[in-house]
Amino acid sequence: MTLETPAPIDGVYSDRSVEDRAYSKVFWRIIPFLMLCYVVAYLDRVNVGFAKLQMSSELGLSEAAYGIGAGIFFIGYFLFEVPSNVILNKVGARVWIARIMITWGVISAAFMFTTSETVFYILRFLLGIAEAGFFPGIILYLTTWYPAHRRAKIITTFMSAIPISSIFGNPLSGLLMDSFHGTHGLSGWQWMFLIEAIPAILFGVATFFYLDDTIGHAKWLTSEEKKVLTVNIDAENRTKSSSPHSVAGTLTDPRVWLMCLIYFCFVLGQYGLNFWMPTLVKATGVTGNLNIGLISAIPYVCTFVAMLALGRSSDRLRERRWHLVVPAVIAAGGFIAATSATSTTLAIVCLSLAAAGAISCAPLFWSLPTAFLAGTGAAAGIAWINSVGNLAGFLGPFLVGYLKDFTGSNSAGMYLLAAALVIGSLAVLAVPAKTVNR
Repeated sequence: MTLETPAPIDGVYSDRSVEDRAYSKVFWRIIPFLMLCYVVAYLDRVNVGFAKLQMSSELGLSEAAYGIGAGIFFIGYFLFEVPSNVILNKVGARVWIARIMITWGVISAAFMFTTSETVFYILRFLLGIAEAGFFPGIILYLTTWYPAHRRAKIITTFMSAIPISSIFGNPLSGLLMDSFHGTHGLSGWQWMFLIEAIPAILFGVATFFYLDDTIGHAKWLTSEEKKVLTVNIDAENRTKSSSPHSVAGTLTDPRVWLMCLIYFCFVLGQYGLNFWMPTLVKATGVTGNLNIGLISAIPYVCTFVAMLALGRSSDRLRERRWHLVVPAVIAAGGFIAATSATSTTLAIVCLSLAAAGAISCAPLFWSLPTAFLAGTGAAAGIAWINSVGNLAGFLGPFLVGYLKDFTGSNSAGMYLLAAALVIGSLAVLAVPAKTVNR
């Protein structure tokens, strides 16, 4: 006698042991690997914040010029994000993510040859083009494996790579810059760019051989486990009947533009902090690149804990909006308090609140648009929201740098970041709870 696969109840299989085993296998197969890829991606994206400590003086970059260079990455990112994600949806994540990682690794290494503002701007722009589609591609990829009620925890776990990259990357960047400075006639920042680019190329090659494009391609799942996962995804997609089904329809959907506004505000706070953290810590009197790196890592340890706790809570309670609003308001308070901090210890406490709140908003946010986008609408919508939102990655560093040049203080920039987070919080409350609380 053969055992029949249990029938689905409301789109979810009644045999919880099969379902739980299947999702456990999926988690351990793809999430740690994708986290490592994102650690490498994020490190190569923001290590320019550490390079600034040496590079600005050697190349004669002003604070505003550095801000433009740091942020111009997101112009290239913006222009190529939607086409990249549409291509990924057609050719599969395995090939396209591998291409993205290898390309950005090569360009990141080329930063060691920066000799002027112009070269710096060009390379940052090209890096944005190369990396376009990586993050939204991963988010899209995860929606093909996980239904909405499991997604917040998974996305926050994946995006915990952001604080992890800073916890280990900040001290590593400082150590490389101090240890290799002057070796073979190269500055420490040049060696840092070269060494930290190598993992991107290696992981890009590994991605081609390791990832599976779909549930059906996963040889490490049994046929029963594949069926459980497929039924759950199909059941969720049937609830997204209101999703736009074309690129044009997606770009004219008011819900998508509301998501763009929310994400723009949150990214402004996130990148304004990431790109200027080493500078803010140095301004408190800390000396030595390694010491700056170690102290800069503290807020990201707090962020890592907060992200995982909020992701689990959001899925357990199936509540999405207030899990975004509360951290964003706390982060705004942290930015404001940091402007009047009188010691390194107090500044780090304030920056820890700011980092934990602002950076935690990013993964929690993605439970909103993925609750109503599906198919081509999801591929185009996720990429468009991410590309528009990440324009704040250009605007944030530039404005913080400009305000510092103009006022001679970091305070005005911190007030700007706080205001953006408050606006984003108010926009979240405009999203109907019934649409996203799943």
